[in-house]
Amino acid sequence: MGSIPDLATTLMLGQTSNPIVNVVLLFIVIAMGVVLFIFFITFGRLYIQALSSGVKISVFAFIGMWLRRVSPRVIVDSLIMCTKAGIKDVHTNKLEAHYMAKGSVRRVTQALVAAHKANIGLTFDQAAAIDLAGRDVLEAVRTSVLPKVIDAPSREGTRTTVDAVAGDGIQLRARARVTVRTNLARLVGGATEETIIARVGEGIVTTIGSATTHKDVLANPDLMSKKVLEKGLDSGTSFEILSIDIADVDVGENIGAKLQAEQAEADKRVAQALAEKRRALAVAQEQENIAKIADNRAKLVLAEAEVPLAIAEAFRKGHLGVMDYYRLKNLQADTSMRESVGDEDGDRSEAASE
Repeated sequence: MGSIPDLATTLMLGQTSNPIVNVVLLFIVIAMGVVLFIFFITFGRLYIQALSSGVKISVFAFIGMWLRRVSPRVIVDSLIMCTKAGIKDVHTNKLEAHYMAKGSVRRVTQALVAAHKANIGLTFDQAAAIDLAGRDVLEAVRTSVLPKVIDAPSREGTRTTVDAVAGDGIQLRARARVTVRTNLARLVGGATEETIIARVGEGIVTTIGSATTHKDVLANPDLMSKKVLEKGLDSGTSFEILSIDIADVDVGENIGAKLQAEQAEADKRVAQALAEKRRALAVAQEQENIAKIADNRAKLVLAEAEVPLAIAEAFRKGHLGVMDYYRLKNLQADTSMRESVGDEDGDRSEAASE
C-alpha cells in the first residue's frame, strides 16, 4: 500500500476497481483531514510559534499533553524561554512531569534563565526540587545575585530590639542588620530566615553579657559583629551571611540595681515573716503560761478547800486545841491586814509617781 497522498490521488482518479477499498481509503483521508484540522485549530498557533523559535516538538507531543491535561501553552512558552537562553537540559518530559506534580513551571523556567545569565550552577532538577519544597526558586536566584538585608529582630515581631545585660548590671538594647545571600545548594532542607534572626540575637546577648561594663560595648559596637560572625551562624541554613552590622545600641534600665532592690525587699519580707513567726510563738507561749497559772490557781483553791477539813479532822482526833485554832485565826487575820496595808502603800506610790 502506498502513502496517504498516493491513496488519496488514486481514489480521486478512480484507479481502483474495488468500491470497498475506495470507501475505506476515503474514510481514512477524511479522518486524517479532520484530525489535522482540529489540531491546527487547537494547537496550530503554538506549533508554528515553537517551530519558528527553534523548539523541536512533535504533533504527538501536543496530543499527549492534551490527553494528560497539561497546558501546552505553559510547556511551549517554557521551552521557548530555555531555547532562547541557551539552556539545553530542559525537555518536554521534565516540564510535563513538574507540571503534573503541581509545580510552577514558569517560575522554575524563569529561575533557570536568571541563573544561567548570572553564571550560577543551577540544574532543572535542583530548581524543580526547590519549587516543590515550597520555596520561591526565582526569589532564591535573585537573592543569590543581589543579597538582601534581614533585620534582627524582625520588624514584624513584637520586640524591636535585642535586650541584654552587661557585667555591671546595665541593660543594652541593640538592633542588627544581617546581609545574606541564598545558598542554592542548601535551600532544600536548610533553615529559614527565622533561624538566622534567632542565632544573631543569641550572639548579641552572649557578647553583651560577657562584657565587663556596658561602656565597653558602647565604645566598640563592632565587637558584637565580629564575635557573632566567628560563631558560623549560617551553618545548616539556606543562606550565607555576608555581614552583620549593628544598626543601633541604646542604654536601657539599671537591671543590677533593680535586682538588688528587689532582693533587699525580698530579704525584708523574709525578716518580717521570721519576726512575725517569733511573735506568734511568744504569744502562744504566753497563752500557755496563762493557762498553767490558771491551772495552778485551781489546784491552790482545791488545796485551800482541804484546810478546813484537815482542821476539823484534827479537832476530832485531838491533835488541835481550841486555843491553837484561835491563834491560827489571829495569825491569818494579821497576815490579811498586812497584805491590805501593803497594797494601799503600793497604790499611793504609783499615784505619786504619776
